[in-house]
Amino acid sequence: MRTLRFLLRKEFLQIFRDRFMVALMFVMPIVQLLILSNAATFEVKSAQMYVVDRDHSASSRALVDRLRASGRFVVADASPSMALANDAMLARRVGMIVSIPADFERDIVRMRTATIQLVLNAEDGAAAGVTRSYATQIIASYANELGASLSPAIVAGPALEVRARGWYNPELDYRDYMVPGILVQLVTVVGTLLTAMNIVRERELGTLDQLIVTPLPQSTFIAAKLIPLWVLALVELSLGLLVARFVFHVPMRGNIALVFVAAGIYLVAALGIGLFVSTLVNTQQQAMFVTFFIIMIYLLMSGLFTPIRSMPAWAQMLAQLNPVKHFIGVMRAVLLKGASARDVVQPIAALLMFGVVTLTLAVRQHGRRVG
Repeated sequence: MRTLRFLLRKEFLQIFRDRFMVALMFVMPIVQLLILSNAATFEVKSAQMYVVDRDHSASSRALVDRLRASGRFVVADASPSMALANDAMLARRVGMIVSIPADFERDIVRMRTATIQLVLNAEDGAAAGVTRSYATQIIASYANELGASLSPAIVAGPALEVRARGWYNPELDYRDYMVPGILVQLVTVVGTLLTAMNIVRERELGTLDQLIVTPLPQSTFIAAKLIPLWVLALVELSLGLLVARFVFHVPMRGNIALVFVAAGIYLVAALGIGLFVSTLVNTQQQAMFVTFFIIMIYLLMSGLFTPIRSMPAWAQMLAQLNPVKHFIGVMRAVLLKGASARDVVQPIAALLMFGVVTLTLAVRQHGRRVG
């Protein structure tokens, strides 16, 4: 233990002497959290629309005003020409075209029905779907009010009142969903990338060879390398949770200690992956490329940006082998749903299995390389 204590002191001093490493660990992740939590969202706050109004009636103008008044649509341009509207969408000046046919108001008065065409730029299918949903709800609400006001003598048919309620996120704030996942991403980068680069950096400087030839047990050497980064990653998570709570007002309904227990187990797997990468490469540049390749696959198949249930069956099976997916599930369950230890025992057990397997493989690979 005395030897381990001296090695840990040496590792902490070495880390904090490198100002770039300190900035990489503490400043950059917080900046990323602040930026990504606002940018990584499928919510459409303001959509540019082109109005093709061939009716020019009070009803058609009121419909456009209703869309604009919602705050989610901005009239970028308007004309009776569909060709001009198509050109505007082709040039990406607008994301939606609202085409109102002639006799729009007359059809509502006489037949109590009318047709409105919505043309959306579906390059981004998710954004197009959200935009369409917003516009459809606004138009449907306006049509009900318009029909009653134009022909009050006509008794409307039976109507169904729909009341929607969102559990765990009643305000439908997308940041409540994204911030816990982004925190996992930042902890993953700190735990995996810095572990790989820290060990490879010492190999490049030649100090690693000096440590290897000293009479140190391999377990003590590896523990001295991994424990400081394990501690610093947990400190990073603490700072991230403070930002999430007081900047983004993310609810924290569950036991925060359970989050740190899961994080501590998850970081064993993350550090093991970083250690394994360090045994495969010779330079920091190689370590960075390999690590980002692994992290990119992990994040894309973790459910951070796209739901896993929407993936193909084979991708859903592969996602079960992704520790990031399980940790994100724990974070969202504990923070947003108030899940207890019993509720998240399965993903935590999966994280424990990943940690044991990855660290064991990494230690054996390291032993082969230095042996």
